Amino acid sequence: MASIGQIIFWGIIILIFIVGGFIILLLSIAFTRYQSIVQSKDTFPVGNITQDIILDCTFDPSSVNGKLATDATVTWTKDGLGGVVYFYQDRTAQLQNQNSQFRNRAELFPNAIATGNASLLLRRITMEDSGTYRCGVSAPSGHGTVSIQLRVAAYSAPSFTETDSTLTAEANTWFPKPNVTWSDHSGNILNDNTSLFTNYMGISRVLSRLKQPVLLNESYTCLIQNNLVKSVSNATITGTGVLGTTSFTFNMSPVLLPEWLSLLISLHPLLCWRF
Repeated sequence: MASIGQIIFWGIIILIFIVGGFIILLLSIAFTRYQSIVQSKDTFPVGNITQDIILDCTFDPSSVNGKLATDATVTWTKDGLGGVVYFYQDRTAQLQNQNSQFRNRAELFPNAIATGNASLLLRRITMEDSGTYRCGVSAPSGHGTVSIQLRVAAYSAPSFTETDSTLTAEANTWFPKPNVTWSDHSGNILNDNTSLFTNYMGISRVLSRLKQPVLLNESYTCLIQNNLVKSVSNATITGTGVLGTTSFTFNMSPVLLPEWLSLLISLHPLLCWRF
């Protein structure tokens, strides 16, 4: 039979677990409610230099006490910069304090505010646009802020040519510097001769040739990747040229991987690109 001391001891242990579980439940509910006010579907986007990008930000568009979502105030800022990226209040843009870096390049979607869409369109992005952005919303349904870390890269699909049974891939813009790997339809790694021509901005043009002769009606895969972007291109040799298709995937991790580790991951069939 258990002693009184043992009963008290185990009673205290059980009580600690109950109280701890209750505290965790309250914190979980509070955190969930906070998260539901303002959120983003993509907090680590990768933009392509000179292209436009949308930084996703949404909020609860519920009406409260007669006030509508269109009465929301939306503030976009960027860490380390003075002024605002974009400021929306009283159903119109208020850009008197806008940082000059974003003048005529940043805008919201005013007609979508009513649906809880506070996303930012950033036009013609540059390397200087990379960094942490904050979307703050004050709406009838509540207040909240979400952080979005924009990474800027340069990437393009390669074009393929075949001359005298030599297959060549050329991609005009890549940043950071990429690695290139070729394989056949069975996944066997093939030898190649790859050159990178880098300009003063650090953007590279990729020129890569297979060392071995290619065969008619065979398919070859050209993998171009850095620690932000992975391009997978399938090239099929036809009687009239090369048929090529390309797909892109992006590293969604906030921690950037070393280039040698990214290459190792891409070559290992048991590992995944996303962390």
